[in-house]
Amino acid sequence: MRRSTRYSLLLVLALLGALTIAVVLRKAAPPEAARLLPESDAIAYVTLKPIRLATHFDRNLVTRSPEYQRFVDATGIVPERDLDVAAFALHRMDNPNGPNGPVGYSEVFEGRFDGQRLAKYLAGMATASEIYDHHTIYTIPIHDGDAVRLLRIAQLGYDSIAMSNMPTTEQIHSILDRHRSAASPFSGSSLLSARYRDVPLLSAAWAIGHIGLPFSDRGYIAISGLRLPMPEDTTFVASLRYVGTLHLRIEEISPTEADAQRSAASLNTLLGLVKSIQQVQPRNASDAAILQIIGSLKLEQRKDRAILTATIPIEALQQLSGTTSQLSPGIQPPEVPAASRPDSTH
Repeated sequence: MRRSTRYSLLLVLALLGALTIAVVLRKAAPPEAARLLPESDAIAYVTLKPIRLATHFDRNLVTRSPEYQRFVDATGIVPERDLDVAAFALHRMDNPNGPNGPVGYSEVFEGRFDGQRLAKYLAGMATASEIYDHHTIYTIPIHDGDAVRLLRIAQLGYDSIAMSNMPTTEQIHSILDRHRSAASPFSGSSLLSARYRDVPLLSAAWAIGHIGLPFSDRGYIAISGLRLPMPEDTTFVASLRYVGTLHLRIEEISPTEADAQRSAASLNTLLGLVKSIQQVQPRNASDAAILQIIGSLKLEQRKDRAILTATIPIEALQQLSGTTSQLSPGIQPPEVPAASRPDSTH
């Protein structure tokens, strides 16, 4: 009797131990949307729930372009209200002068979607479709001047959507393949496996890899016309997390400690120039918020890394989110298909 009780107790303890290990692994694992992304040069991820709660940007008045408004009317999806998670894979294009430009994208979105309305809208927009792993992939041409690129979209489930504007189906197929094994905390791309451990715990937004790709300018990184003293293939780990205030952290990872020291020296010079902007009198609350963030910028070197940090008060974030958001005809959410046929919104 005692032996049976002992075995039962050991079995319960073993099950509790296994459950604890599983929970810890799941907590340490990258978010599922990021694990679904295909192989890429960089990954960016954001969970919008805490930002929405902090800034209430979903309550702001939004002026949408006609194409964007048709998408909202047809699908019932209001991104600023319904989108909870967005994960992006950035792919360096072999031909930077092609329809994708220097960077292609694959994306996974999670939120609250009406699957039937979305499927009807996509079917009306698509020029082709295929069934892959029991999912319908819609192919929609996106016109950008004389350039035409193909956007492929698939619904992964009732709360998730995958997209890719890459020239072939390889990336969207990879997302669907990963979706089958998404329950595994060890799934994901090689970049995610190599760098996610560097992302600080509880980060609401983060990016890893060669995240200078969207800002490439003849081999260097340029932001708003300002060229940074580092090549476009510099490896970064950037994060934003909330601990009373929002903390921004950007780590540049260099090949050697000497390289990191040189980079930190160059960036410190640039940081001094940026901080000189603080002498400018702010014209409005948004300007004041930006100056407050600039004033908190700090740069230090730790071994092979140059680390830039900044503090973003919630009040400053609310000011930057604005009371009125506008989306002009030239500024849209990622690849919202334009209605090209009269029946596409019915």
